[in-house]
Amino acid sequence: MNRCRSRALRATLALLATLALGAAAPAALAAEPSVAVTLGKLRQGGLPQVLTIYGTVGASAESRRLLMAPLAATVTDLYVHLGQPVAKGAPLLRLVPSPANAAAYDKAKSALHVARQLVARTRAMVRTHLATDQQMFEAEKGAADAAAALAALTAQGAGGPQTLRAPVGAIVAKISTAPGALVAEGAPLVELAQPSGLVLQAGTVPRLALRIHAKDPVRLTPVGGGPALAGAVKDRSALVDPANGLVRVDISVPPGKALMGEMFRADVTIGTVRGYVVPHRAVLVDSGGGTYVVQSVRLTAHKVPVRILAEFGDEDVLAGRLRAGSPIVLDGNYQATDGAKLRLVDPKAGGSK
Repeated sequence: MNRCRSRALRATLALLATLALGAAAPAALAAEPSVAVTLGKLRQGGLPQVLTIYGTVGASAESRRLLMAPLAATVTDLYVHLGQPVAKGAPLLRLVPSPANAAAYDKAKSALHVARQLVARTRAMVRTHLATDQQMFEAEKGAADAAAALAALTAQGAGGPQTLRAPVGAIVAKISTAPGALVAEGAPLVELAQPSGLVLQAGTVPRLALRIHAKDPVRLTPVGGGPALAGAVKDRSALVDPANGLVRVDISVPPGKALMGEMFRADVTIGTVRGYVVPHRAVLVDSGGGTYVVQSVRLTAHKVPVRILAEFGDEDVLAGRLRAGSPIVLDGNYQATDGAKLRLVDPKAGGSK
């Protein structure tokens, strides 16, 4: 009887132990550690390949107008200042001929008067047969030469003070003189720049310059802050500047959107790079300096080494042995070691498991 009771007790204890183990199994599974993550879809595509250079807004060669002294003179008045916008016909400066030019003008004027008197006398003498037709020809030629000499001096401004005016609406880009200065014939006085011809004058090293071509699209961002502008490569020099070792790149600037001398960052799109496109935050760096991403394969973390081909904005183009159908871990990837179990922060969020 006691023996039967002992067997029954042992059977009861075994049953209770079995039931206890069965109840503990789901709890143990539920307690298995996992990493909370958010996922994003892995997609193939392309991003612009961008080369960043810096430059300063200036006048293109074809938009510049250099006013030079038409003759030796003294600058008596300067009516403009550097950077001033001027309308077509606006006065720039006043010149007074040098004493030598003033004397040459008076001499030419007197020579013309004398030559004309000689023509009149010779014509009268020809009528009375006291002069020949050859003498008449020579007198008329002398008068013509004297008139031409006086006209040339008059055009130069030797006849008196003259005011130089802007030939076009422009910006005063450079002033090379000052009131009271004595200037020689051909000396530079004022340089004008037409606003429609402003360009960003940038430079880059020869190795990168070879990848830039005319008409490449450019995003211009003011260094001092402000909205970005759209431009395009206008010209890329084929010569290295010996002064700084850079190759000059001229980039068009929208009219009225930039000031001369303003500095810009220029992001030049030189092509398109294709591969796997992921948000920048999905890319991590390991202790050895290598880059990798974490993919979710049936909610298990898989660390995949990758190579960054290009960056644009907050996205990267990657190359690597990625699984095309598996999502990328975006948030929580720092904690997700290889093989770790994952759980979704928001199970209803997009991205396959």
